[in-house]
Amino acid sequence: MYHSRRILDHLPMKRIDLRSDTVTRPSPQMREAMAAAEVGDDVYGEDPTVNRLQELVAETLGKEDALFVPSGTQGNLLGVMSHCERGDEYIVGQLAHTYKWEGGGAAVLGSIQPQPIDSEPDGTLDLDKVEKVIKLAGDPHFARTRLLCLENTHLGKVLPLDYLQRAHDFARRKGLRLHLDGARLFNAVVAQGVPASDIAGLFDTVSVCLSKGLGAPVGSVLCGSHDLIEKARRWRKVLGGGMRQAGILAAAGIYALENNVERLAEDHENAQLLGDRLRAIEAEGLTVGPEAVHTNMVLIQVERARIEPLRRSLEQRDMRILTRYVGGNEIRLVTHLDVRRDDVLAFADAVAGFFTG
Repeated sequence: MYHSRRILDHLPMKRIDLRSDTVTRPSPQMREAMAAAEVGDDVYGEDPTVNRLQELVAETLGKEDALFVPSGTQGNLLGVMSHCERGDEYIVGQLAHTYKWEGGGAAVLGSIQPQPIDSEPDGTLDLDKVEKVIKLAGDPHFARTRLLCLENTHLGKVLPLDYLQRAHDFARRKGLRLHLDGARLFNAVVAQGVPASDIAGLFDTVSVCLSKGLGAPVGSVLCGSHDLIEKARRWRKVLGGGMRQAGILAAAGIYALENNVERLAEDHENAQLLGDRLRAIEAEGLTVGPEAVHTNMVLIQVERARIEPLRRSLEQRDMRILTRYVGGNEIRLVTHLDVRRDDVLAFADAVAGFFTG
């Protein structure tokens, strides 16, 4: 018999960790689903739980096919490599995860050149600016522009649906494919109150992360047409991403999709509360970004000399922050299913004590 409580008894005591929504731990119910998963060899396409996860995500996003992969980084890389060949180019935001935080994989492993441009304050890419950097297809001096990559949510901001429609229409006119880094797609879905297919349907490929706000321990899913997913499946093998009895992990993803989507609204409410509390205690050396909190992220600016002392002060209270994500003096705080309302209040009080004590 599987005893999830015994496993949890050996886990360290809870700390308030706002570094990312990737730090969540599986619930006892999710662990039970993982332990009970029916498995097979997924490299041969024989793991029934992986197949069920892929079918579930493809249906939810309105796509023909889907591929379970170990990470969001690999999901995005497979998307780019399935659209582009050596010497091609993709256009992407300067701060987008696909460009800045994935080790340059498309260039290193795919010989695909990124063309980054600055994002707008709302997280979108100005389509007029995108048009100006598209390379002439017939000129041998240039890499061939093949793909436009967007990110939703971007630093917690939800891209407007009308913008996504305009980006879709623009890409079609320019002969470009569209890939969405939808690591936090379901945060956008909950914030906007729309079906996931309304967003995903505007893109050729979408990568969705299961191990962020949805709370699974591992994995992402890349969705697209049958042909593109078959191409991605081969690249997954080349990149070492083929897993065998992966149904144990896929079961966690299924549980997350069936139980943890609607509850993302709690994370958004907690982030809103956190932003409000920190604004109320703004002091010399601390400011909160002026933009509204859309989903589960709050951006604060801290005087550079005080960032490390703040981190150490919070660490002493078993609270963790990531001080290098955005850059400069900006710190990203992320709420998730392991952070409750009381945790938010305690964290805000600790920050207030540091700056005003």
